Amino acid sequence: MATKALSFALSLNDLTNPFSSNPPHAATKVSIFTVRCSSGNGERPWKNSDARLVLEDGSIWKAKSFGASGTQVGEVVFNTSLTGYQEILTDPSYAGQFVLMTNPHIGNTGVNFDDEESIQCFLAGLVIRSLSISTSNWRCAKDLGDYLAERNIMGIYDVDTRAITRRLRQDGSLIGVLSTDNSKSDEELLKMSKSWDIVGIDLISGVSCKTPHEWVDKTKQEWEFSSNKVPGETFHVVAYDFGIKHNILRRLASYGCKITVVPSTWPASETLKMKPDGVLFSNGPGDPSAVPYAVETVKNIIGKVPVFGICMGHQLLGQALGGKTFKMKFGHHGGNHPVRNLQTGHVEISAQNHNYAVDPATLPEGVEVTHINLNDGSCAGLAFPAQRLVSLQYHPEASPGPHDSDYAFRGFIELMKQGKNRTPKESLHKLSAVHALDA
Repeated sequence: MATKALSFALSLNDLTNPFSSNPPHAATKVSIFTVRCSSGNGERPWKNSDARLVLEDGSIWKAKSFGASGTQVGEVVFNTSLTGYQEILTDPSYAGQFVLMTNPHIGNTGVNFDDEESIQCFLAGLVIRSLSISTSNWRCAKDLGDYLAERNIMGIYDVDTRAITRRLRQDGSLIGVLSTDNSKSDEELLKMSKSWDIVGIDLISGVSCKTPHEWVDKTKQEWEFSSNKVPGETFHVVAYDFGIKHNILRRLASYGCKITVVPSTWPASETLKMKPDGVLFSNGPGDPSAVPYAVETVKNIIGKVPVFGICMGHQLLGQALGGKTFKMKFGHHGGNHPVRNLQTGHVEISAQNHNYAVDPATLPEGVEVTHINLNDGSCAGLAFPAQRLVSLQYHPEASPGPHDSDYAFRGFIELMKQGKNRTPKESLHKLSAVHALDA
């Protein structure tokens, strides 16, 4: 440890009171004292940049690391949510992606185990502007950095997230490489970013459960926000886990459903043997065109039981009906997307997380577009009355996000209920009426 000694010699005259009656040079004594300063190891008292984010367009972004270290490749997307970073971290739909939070200050509430949407973190990394140096929430169990390190997830901060967001909005989602390895050159990292692509990769199989299991947890009473439950009988729902969020299952359970969760590869024939009242096709990561086995499963189930699709499930339903999906420029990621319900005319603020969309022009006759995203006009919901089928491109359970669309769960239950003793068209009209009652 280096130590420097500084000596000071001051004339007492320098300290003389200017209003004193003593003459200016009357003081002749000199006081000498020494100050010792420790400079530690010579480093600055704050962390230096030790990480790089290299994008496929050739741009290099210096940053500071937290969480895990190493080198990771992924698709960079931006999320406009103001809160809920822990739910975002544990959303399986982010597998293979770096999530850039546009909200600049992240980490001030720490993390807790009640807000997790799955049993682990599946995203490739987290990109933020400012990392909170302290936590202040009463539910906090640990800080964000320790949480990511334990789960081997990389994070960076002190990077210009606004500039990166503008670039993504202009050029679309970009492949990037995040690294704390100084031995790798910028050229090597750039080559890695250009040699990997998220399109055409089956990401669902890596996030799905491996065996069927029952789900029984409901929304906890302190977080319950809907009193408009559907009374009466319990309905058995088989939920396909393409990367399902826990709060989707909690909302169904809160509405009285008995739920069996099955893997993404579970045969349709086995599902039908269970004689379910309805089937849920869940959210999930990646390209719906990369999982033809899932599309076949959906084809073999629709028309036989009422079906509800969310996000990836919505896209798979679109393909199973003969439609096509396409990759969006930068997708929808956030808790503030306006959606118009075309059946009622109402506007909902929704939570969304997807990079692909269904092209409504490719859908067959009889399939109705029920919701549209008001930011870009993309298809946000479908219904096929003849097949007792409904789907949403966004997240009705929110978590995080507004609760405007929670009525969709009650509508699905009504679809199962009315499907037993009404015609499919009557069931769809009943579903539309549900939202009108909630509004």
